[in-house]
Amino acid sequence: MITEKNIPFQSIDWNLIPRTEHTGETGTAYWQTVQLPGLRIRLVEYSKGYLADHWCKKGHIVHCLEGEFISELQNGEKFLLTKGMTYVVSDDLSSHRSHAEHGVKLMIIDGDFLMLK
Repeated sequence: MITEKNIPFQSIDWNLIPRTEHTGETGTAYWQTVQLPGLRIRLVEYSKGYLADHWCKKGHIVHCLEGEFISELQNGEKFLLTKGMTYVVSDDLSSHRSHAEHGVKLMIIDGDFLMLK
């Protein structure tokens, strides 16, 4: 049975996905976004010196593809993620923001499956 949330097999050619620009408090984030039912997949690049302009409460799976960045929690904790590392958090469990001193490339996945139950 196929429902509106089922996702049939498909490949993504990221070379064909448009890139959008999002200004941070400092620096710029560049997103390539694929939106599926209840699921968003993004390739994200933060420019050198990027600092997010907000505290995010949304849940994510964030995997560092190249470079490194700091994920800062609003409570002051900081986590350095380098190439090959991943963090996971559900919606509304922490307010966080990213800082990339030297720039970074990430894959970020979020969606309905990260909502608190």
